[in-house]
Amino acid sequence: MGQILFIVWRESVEALLVVGILYAWLKNGDDDARRGLPYLWGGVAAGLIAAVALGAALVGFTEVLSGDAQDYFQTAMVLVACVLIVQMVLWMKQHGRSLKRDMEQSLQKSQRDSNWWGVALLVALAIAREGSETVIFLYGLGFGQSGHVDTAQMLAVAIGLALALLTFYVLQLGGKIFSWRLFFRVTEIMLLFLGAGLFETGVDKLIDKEFLPTIVDQVWNTSAILDDSNTFGSLVATLTGYRAHPALMNLIAYAVYWAVVYVLLRRANRKPARQAAERAA
Repeated sequence: MGQILFIVWRESVEALLVVGILYAWLKNGDDDARRGLPYLWGGVAAGLIAAVALGAALVGFTEVLSGDAQDYFQTAMVLVACVLIVQMVLWMKQHGRSLKRDMEQSLQKSQRDSNWWGVALLVALAIAREGSETVIFLYGLGFGQSGHVDTAQMLAVAIGLALALLTFYVLQLGGKIFSWRLFFRVTEIMLLFLGAGLFETGVDKLIDKEFLPTIVDQVWNTSAILDDSNTFGSLVATLTGYRAHPALMNLIAYAVYWAVVYVLLRRANRKPARQAAERAA
C-alpha cells in the first residue's frame, strides 16, 4: 500500500505542476489568453481518459492470460516499469529547469496562432504521459495483477491523490524549506531506489523461471535484523531492492543497476550544463 501511495503522490504532483504552470499563464493573461482555459481542462480530461483506458487494458489483459504466459507478462511489466522510472528521472534532470519556460513559449505560440487545440494536445499528452507511467509503475508493484483491484489499493490511490493536492498547494506557497527543487531532488532519489526494487523483483522472477542462474543461492542472511517477508521488511524491499538472503545474481544485478544509473545521470547532468554554456556564449 505504501509503494502505491508514493507513486500516485509523486506522479500526481508532477502532473499538477504541468497543469498549474499552464493554468497560471492562461488565467493571468488577457481575455484572449483566458479563452484557452476550456481547452486546458479538455486536455486534462482527455489525458485522464487515456491513462484509465491503459489501466483497464492491463487489468483486462491479465484476465486473458494464465499460467506461464501471465508470469512472463508480469515480469516484462516490472522491468518496463523500472526502465520508465529511470527514464523519467533522467528526463526531469534534462528538462526540469526549462520546463516552465518551454511551456510558456508553446502557449505564446498557440495564442499568436489562435490555435488553442495545441494547448489541449499539450496538456493531454502531458497528463497521458504521467498517467500511463503511473499505471505501468503500479502494475509493476502488483496493482491489478490478480485481475481486480482491492479496497486497500483504491484507498492508497485516493490518499496519494489527496497528498498530491496538499503538496502542490504547500509548494505553491513557496519558501526555502518546501521548494520545488528540493522536492524533485528528494523524490528522484526515492524513485531511483524504487526502480532498483522493481529491477530486483524482475531478477527474482527470471531466477524463478530459470532464465538466470543464482550462481550462489544465498550469500548472507540478515533476516534476524530485517526480515523482508514481514510487512515492514517487504515495504523496504520494494522501495530499495533490499534482500534479507540474496543470491549472488541479486547482488550482481543490483550493482549493475546502480552503475548504469550513475553513468546515465552523469550524462544527463552534463547536457544542461553544456546547453547553458552555449546560450551564454
